[in-house]
Amino acid sequence: MSVRVVVTGMGAVAPIGIGVDQFWSGLSEGVSGAGTITYFNSEAYATRIACEVKGFKPEEWVPEKEISRSDPFVWFGMAAAEMAVRDSGLLDIQGLDPTRIGVLIGTGIGGLQTIESSKEVLLEKGPRRISPFLIPMLIGNMASGMVSIRYGFKGPNMSIATACATGNHAIGEAQRIIQRGEADIMVCGGAEAAITPLGLAGFVQMKAMSRRNDSPETASRPFDKDRDGFVAGEGAGVVVLESLEHARKRGAPIYGEMAGYGQSADAFHMTAPASDGEGAQAAMRNALKDAGINPNQVDYINAHGTSTQLNDTIETAAIKSVFQDHARRLQISSTKSMTGHLLGAAGGIEFVACCLMFAHNAIPPTINYETPDPDCDLDYVPNQAREFTGDVCMSNGFGFGGHNAVLIARRFRG
Repeated sequence: MSVRVVVTGMGAVAPIGIGVDQFWSGLSEGVSGAGTITYFNSEAYATRIACEVKGFKPEEWVPEKEISRSDPFVWFGMAAAEMAVRDSGLLDIQGLDPTRIGVLIGTGIGGLQTIESSKEVLLEKGPRRISPFLIPMLIGNMASGMVSIRYGFKGPNMSIATACATGNHAIGEAQRIIQRGEADIMVCGGAEAAITPLGLAGFVQMKAMSRRNDSPETASRPFDKDRDGFVAGEGAGVVVLESLEHARKRGAPIYGEMAGYGQSADAFHMTAPASDGEGAQAAMRNALKDAGINPNQVDYINAHGTSTQLNDTIETAAIKSVFQDHARRLQISSTKSMTGHLLGAAGGIEFVACCLMFAHNAIPPTINYETPDPDCDLDYVPNQAREFTGDVCMSNGFGFGGHNAVLIARRFRG
């Protein structure tokens, strides 16, 4: 019998709230995290809006000497991990085997802010003024590394980078590590801080971003006919996964069960999803098979739902293909309508949202849904939260490079 894996801790750093309580409050109230960019002067850009994390103070989460030695994506990852570790009762691991506690926090882009600022130093002041911490500051594995160091977790420690599927892959692979018997506990998820001059310029030039600069709060509108691109977000979502047996032994809280994980590749294009949604379909089917459930047992999907024309249309078609008649009964929402697209952190924060649904018995809405799209004709829980009485949530993550990863969470029934 496969090892059952449960969620025993959660942490969230999001544009709509820091901490799971504030995050859920923003989700349930349909708050938009978007606004005009404050981090730098964006006047020269076609897109001048983003979902920035507000009020974050790294000194509250990161040891003082490490703040200047680490990138903001690491700050966000350490903060969300601290919340999840505290929530799970793991701040004091006395009596536990530290070699059985691992970390897997991924990032899609990593230390982009560090790269940009260091290049300026190089050009203006020369190579001797580059920080000796440059490389560890920018590499993508450092959120996992710093969390491991801080808490003395000596189990499996790694990072994953699969663009916008990163958070889903990280949580799914952490589940596998526990099921293989390599760890009892995994701290896992995604972190991202890529709202920078270069990051914004790159996405703008791809023509992938919304240009609703005069109305930032309505710019992210997944599945709406008038959507015109995604809104960049930042932050981190981290959960503690644990074998059910181990969680019960130490009396840990249980927020839900990590029931299934499926992945696939489009093998099609660097940035565009396969036109028939074949890869997305395969990942969803693989997750259902792994969970041992039928499509009609799924109650809700947290869609990838980026608010781009192509992605939302193809994801809708893929859902219809996998779920057939049941697709019309599914409740689907895109929390990216509120948080923006957190890139490598999206899967982490969205899995946290799914687990919070079980605790609050409510479905977060897709906000800014005004004009139905004939090609996106399912129930996207428009504009207002809704009561949730179901047991099974699916969370989709699809990334540049054709990476697809799908998670299934189940309400814990003992």
